[in-house]
Amino acid sequence: MTGGAIALLPLLGISVGSGPLDTLIRPESRGKMRDEAWFCGFPQCEVAYFNQFDAVVFVDELKGLVYPKQLDAPICQCFGFTYDDVESDARASQPMRIRELLARSKSSEARCHTLAADGRSCMGAVQELYMKLRSSTGSA
Repeated sequence: MTGGAIALLPLLGISVGSGPLDTLIRPESRGKMRDEAWFCGFPQCEVAYFNQFDAVVFVDELKGLVYPKQLDAPICQCFGFTYDDVESDARASQPMRIRELLARSKSSEARCHTLAADGRSCMGAVQELYMKLRSSTGSA
């Protein structure tokens, strides 16, 4: 890769450490990535992780489903919170499930740095999806 291409990597992916890589990549593919990589969060992209050495791990090399690559995967790997949970809260008068998830996401039970594909808390994705669903139902 050229220097210009390396500079674009942070724009194309989310930097992750070894936690998600160790947890989510199948053992036979784990060696492709060192201790750091970038997660490609574009749902239609077949690449899950990539690094500056042109190595890639494809979605089918992961141990299981990950959001947003597969919408059936839990948005929150820590607590199993799903698209359907967000959709139910978007239809309800109060987002009780999301409030409970927010409280749990601040607890010691949350292990986003190792369980989430991007190594981050799911709350941003949950809130974004909630607002999108609320506005599409005219509830916002």
